[in-house]
Amino acid sequence: MRQVRLGRDGSELTTKAYAGGIALFLRWCGLTNRTWQAGVEHLGLFMTWLRHVSSPASGAGAVVLAGPGADPVRSARRVNAVLTAVRGMVSHAAATGQAPSHLVPMLYEVADDRDLPEHARGEDARMAWRLRARHRLREDERPVDRARDQEIAALLGACRSARDRLIVLLMARAGLRRGEVCGLRRCDVHLMPDSGVLGCETARAHLHVVRRDNPNGAWAKSRRQRVVPLDFVTVQAFGAYEFERLAVTAAAASDFVLVNLFREPVGAPMPPDAVNALIAAAGHRAGLARPVTPHPLRHAFGSSVADAGGTPDEIQDLMGHRSLGSTQIYLHPDPARLRAAVDRVPSPRLPAGKT
Repeated sequence: MRQVRLGRDGSELTTKAYAGGIALFLRWCGLTNRTWQAGVEHLGLFMTWLRHVSSPASGAGAVVLAGPGADPVRSARRVNAVLTAVRGMVSHAAATGQAPSHLVPMLYEVADDRDLPEHARGEDARMAWRLRARHRLREDERPVDRARDQEIAALLGACRSARDRLIVLLMARAGLRRGEVCGLRRCDVHLMPDSGVLGCETARAHLHVVRRDNPNGAWAKSRRQRVVPLDFVTVQAFGAYEFERLAVTAAAASDFVLVNLFREPVGAPMPPDAVNALIAAAGHRAGLARPVTPHPLRHAFGSSVADAGGTPDEIQDLMGHRSLGSTQIYLHPDPARLRAAVDRVPSPRLPAGKT
């Protein structure tokens, strides 16, 4: 974990994910009376345990249920993520002399690059070789879990304050994560057509996503600062919220954009968990057919950019993705949804006398 967090400068979420995956592997080794070195030689059995163990938090009496009618406990994507953590641990142990080197060939095999996407291969069209993981489940291609336009509209109608409506719009129309929403400072928001007097050369209304250590536990996932443009609806939501906030005297001293207005401690920055609670409450009041969480709202923004013809680089930059692989989920929109999006675009109407 020190190597992931400090040696490779991994993020807190990456370190947390690796820790959880390694803990599952060590638990399985303990349940099956294997050393972790011996467990590496039987990763196929570990994958079966991950997929079909009767309970994620089961003890020594766990029962493996596999076969027709038994739903997997973990998805293929989750199993692959756990295996990535295990491979990282074993490779580090072998490199530092804490494990025999013969364990590494059990994890990887030499393969060519013909199965990689075109943009990931070299431009000279020559075949290249790489190490490919031996143990991996096939992940089903499925559409991104985005919030539908009707669900977003219903959430906005069910919000009880201008602040809550702004939170929904920042995720659904600006693509911010909940931690990025709660970590916004007032100096990050530039709503004027020209922010040159503030020392910002970016034109039009926008906000800056900056990673900081915040007292409310909110932080931006990406270390790279990015600029997110704001549309007219979101700018208007900022204005409505500002009037609501001005009525709360205790909120004036805080530099955070989103603060507690209706519960103690009034004026304190909102924690990220509060975003989940207010979205869940709004969804319940709206009578949505399924629960909507903050991340599908963010997915709605990425999908909308793709539907409008955004390039992979543009989507990656707006969403703050470090890897282009994270952007791929938005690049194959559903044809029916794409046609519906085109049909919703209104025809431009100019005022009389304007060209």
